[in-house]
Amino acid sequence: MQCPRPVVWSVPRWVPSRVVDVADEKTPSYEQAREELTEVVRRLEAGGLTLEQSIELWERGEKLASLCEEWLQGARVKLAAAMAQRRQPDPAGDAPF
Repeated sequence: MQCPRPVVWSVPRWVPSRVVDVADEKTPSYEQAREELTEVVRRLEAGGLTLEQSIELWERGEKLASLCEEWLQGARVKLAAAMAQRRQPDPAGDAPF
């Protein structure tokens, strides 16, 4: 089992383990990766593939699953930070309500 990679945040767009420009379309979004992973699983379960094809699909599926997990972990970190910030008392004591 691999250790999780550190999460990197950027203003333009967050992509697991690295910062990319918005124009970089090489890294799929969570939804794209999940959709492709679903298709990989469907093809593997359907059978009728050669051993080589099955191995290639399996490897792609592993990469996609890791990418999805990184996206989810990044979302967890972002939510935890937002919730922690929300819980912090107002240092000036001036609550808006």
